[in-house]
Amino acid sequence: MRHDELHRSERIGWLRAAVLGANDGIVSTASLILGVAAAGGGRAEVAVAGIAGLVAGAMSMAAGEYVSVSSQADTEQADLMRERGELAAQWESEVEELKGIYMARGLDADLAAQVAGQLMAHDALGAHARDELGLSEIHNARPVQAAFASAGTFAVGAGLPLAVALLAPEPALALTVVIASLLCLGFLGGLAAKTGGAKAGIGALRVTFWGALAMALTWAVGALFGTTVS
Repeated sequence: MRHDELHRSERIGWLRAAVLGANDGIVSTASLILGVAAAGGGRAEVAVAGIAGLVAGAMSMAAGEYVSVSSQADTEQADLMRERGELAAQWESEVEELKGIYMARGLDADLAAQVAGQLMAHDALGAHARDELGLSEIHNARPVQAAFASAGTFAVGAGLPLAVALLAPEPALALTVVIASLLCLGFLGGLAAKTGGAKAGIGALRVTFWGALAMALTWAVGALFGTTVS
């Protein structure tokens, strides 16, 4: 029978990459803009810094996610290859291993042996991948998907404070970027928490707090640097 029930755990892979990308895009670009503005930079300098930060950050996120998730995928494939070899060399002990796993979960010995035998007759590698190694299609590592999700969402997130910086009146540029960025971060944190089944308020609060801290520190560095140079 086909199982059409939707679970939130199916969203973990892309949701993590998307939230990380958008959050990092907003925080890093807004902080960069504030640092340049605090150092005395005008709209032109802010625009150059913001665009450069968007491009560099998106590529960095894509490369980082691809390398990280590729390492996870390599580990998963190595485990599957070893398991395939064990199934070919010692079938009976693998049946007993699976039987022991089911007994530890609460089945009696006879039923565990029956379940292990039937599952291995149907798909031995799949049964061991799922119940021994903890691998499943839902949580499979997808490097390309993670890379594109992170790069795309970073670019979208970075575009928000950059657009505000380009459109806001120059005297109020920094304050406008701060307010807009914190509002976007709060919305993003709440949306991500709600999508994952958690409380939206807590998600919004923690993302906003860390974003505000990052912007405050970068502003302080920019102000100190600008004062020292001038």
